Amino acid sequence: MSTPETPPNAGGDDPGRGLSGVQRTGVVLGALAVLLIVFVVLRGGNDDGDSSSSSNAQTTATQSPSTSTSTATGETGSTSTATSTPATTSTSTSTPAEPAVRTINVVNGQPEGGIKTISYDKGDQVRLKVSSDVADEIHVHGYDLMKDVEKGGSVQFSFTANIEGRFEIELENAGTQIANLEVDPA
Repeated sequence: MSTPETPPNAGGDDPGRGLSGVQRTGVVLGALAVLLIVFVVLRGGNDDGDSSSSSNAQTTATQSPSTSTSTATGETGSTSTATSTPATTSTSTSTPAEPAVRTINVVNGQPEGGIKTISYDKGDQVRLKVSSDVADEIHVHGYDLMKDVEKGGSVQFSFTANIEGRFEIELENAGTQIANLEVDPA
């Protein structure tokens, strides 16, 4: 008794045969589509033709699964499925900008607008400017910082707020409080 020969399955279902030409083409096209999308996402740019991207850009791209079905002469409905999900996240950080300089104006020996409280968190950089129409010494209590200001002049202080509490800022010689410095726990 002889056994009948089994003809090979069409469409590459035979484990020893590998991928058919149509399946290989589908995989290659899927891979090219993924590469193109990744290139466009990483390249950035905008509608103005400018290829620069903003300094704080965050982009995420996802491609949904694609399926292509082809039928060629001698094959019966071969299907190839290429699925990929590239997720690209790009975040750039720049050096933080220096904090704004807070200004206290002294007019006729008094703080313009009254005594104000200037608040910072511990560890913040304090940048303070005092403009005065009277000559005196500006004293930041608690930090024991002092600078002389000329009549019609100004002085600037820049220091790290590393001592918590509430401190007077005053015209030392006149004994006039011009502001409060408040440093809160971080």
